[in-house]
Amino acid sequence: MAFAGRSQRWILPSLLILLLSAPPSAFAQALRVIGDVPTHLDLSTADIAAFQRQTIRVTDEKGTPAEYAGVPVAEILQKAGAPLGQDLKGPNLALGVVARAADGYTVLFSLTEFDPNFSDRVIILADRRDGKPLDSHEGPLRFVVPGDKRHARWIRGVTTLEVIRVR
Repeated sequence: MAFAGRSQRWILPSLLILLLSAPPSAFAQALRVIGDVPTHLDLSTADIAAFQRQTIRVTDEKGTPAEYAGVPVAEILQKAGAPLGQDLKGPNLALGVVARAADGYTVLFSLTEFDPNFSDRVIILADRRDGKPLDSHEGPLRFVVPGDKRHARWIRGVTTLEVIRVR
């Protein structure tokens, strides 16, 4: 009994040391979805990895061919309850998605840009490039917007998607 009591005294301090030495990214959410949706989401990297994934081939901002893999943004918006498909009509056509990055960079999209009933283009939230996780310059999450002539909307370090209604 005395031995068990002594070893138990070290459990809590040991756990605290492990927690304090873990990288902050191990506990932080990867993406927050907020705004004019029924369900706000705080998604971890594991949550994002569980979504349907897609790989696309594009040319990056330097003209280099690249293969990005990630989640179609429509899948994430649908999980939050954004009106897509048959519900994307009438007043819902005034909805937009503001993508925000950790560095403050912000990009606005129309919700229709993510809906397969409006566009054949699939915008993805990428977490991999050419089979490897995105580096610190691009990631950990990045929008990839195929077909844009300029890559200004290929927002790097995405942390938040906010669905807004234009009034």
